[in-house]
Amino acid sequence: MQLFPHARLPHALLCALFAGLAGSAVHAQSSVSIYGLVDLSAGQFQNAGEAKLKRVESGRMATSYIGFAGTEDLGGGLKATFALESFFLADSGTSGRFGPDVFWARAANVGVAGAFGSLRAGRAGTPLFVSTLLFNPFGDSFGYSPAIRQWYSNNKGAGNRIFQTPLIGDSGWSNAVFYGTPKFGGFSANVAVSAGEGGVNRGPNYGGNLLYTGGPLAATVAYQHVEANGPGGNSLLNFPGFDKQTAWQLGASYSLAMAKLFLQYGEITTDATTEVKTRNAQVGASVPVGAVGAVLASYGESKREAGLADYTSKTLTVAYDHSFSKRTDAYLLVMTDKLTGFDTGHTYTVGLRHKF
Repeated sequence: MQLFPHARLPHALLCALFAGLAGSAVHAQSSVSIYGLVDLSAGQFQNAGEAKLKRVESGRMATSYIGFAGTEDLGGGLKATFALESFFLADSGTSGRFGPDVFWARAANVGVAGAFGSLRAGRAGTPLFVSTLLFNPFGDSFGYSPAIRQWYSNNKGAGNRIFQTPLIGDSGWSNAVFYGTPKFGGFSANVAVSAGEGGVNRGPNYGGNLLYTGGPLAATVAYQHVEANGPGGNSLLNFPGFDKQTAWQLGASYSLAMAKLFLQYGEITTDATTEVKTRNAQVGASVPVGAVGAVLASYGESKREAGLADYTSKTLTVAYDHSFSKRTDAYLLVMTDKLTGFDTGHTYTVGLRHKF
């Protein structure tokens, strides 16, 4: 049955309608990708104060994970984004970085992005963590990077209970809002605020970083204030009377013809019954070897001051990394780990890493 049997749409109007439908289809374009990384090392592992272990380890050079991310074009230069990323242990097939880890510990967020920058809500890496991994030659290696180990890693051997270097609040924050600016003349900035949401997580946590990349020079300054712990953060029980913790960091890198140099310095101040102050410094270099290889070297020193209980951690890591392709590389690595009052740890490993 025809409701308007004598109605006729002008040709111009029909063209306009089809053009509008086509435009809507373009605006609704979306994409979803599956990606991740598998990293396995084999050899001798020994942190300061621990026994030597011969084993296969997952995620020492880069934490193994799988991710799902996507975007949808909303029109007007605006797009919707999401990311879900889960860590796993490739040596055992279990999920997470360690036992009590949450499933989507690497990322679980949704947001919008456009000319204004990007805005996300959920869980993601903190600005301070991003600055730390960008300005050392081993990136986000929780097993081998002196910088990451001395700022974040809870797996530093028997002395960790005493040394208490790792930051409270984990390398990623949940219940958070993240904003990243577009680039302006080589400068960009990121801020994050994590709500306490009651209970033991008083909160809020907040932090940010400023990044500069221009020619051979890159630099950063980062800061964070933490009152609430996270699934991978240092336990508040290590700091009786805990009130808050603040941290700041400076970092820089410079690319020369024969090497890329890295430098970091920062401080962590924990307000508790006994104030704990930790000073971290790291120097490193990445030296190309031919077209497909690189020698990586990094030395980190971390000093903790807490009344009469002062400790110093010194870690040196040297590796040769060989790229078979853009997605697959193998490495040979030596690391020494020293801590005041404990025997030195010696690590010798060979590893394979594949991105997909």
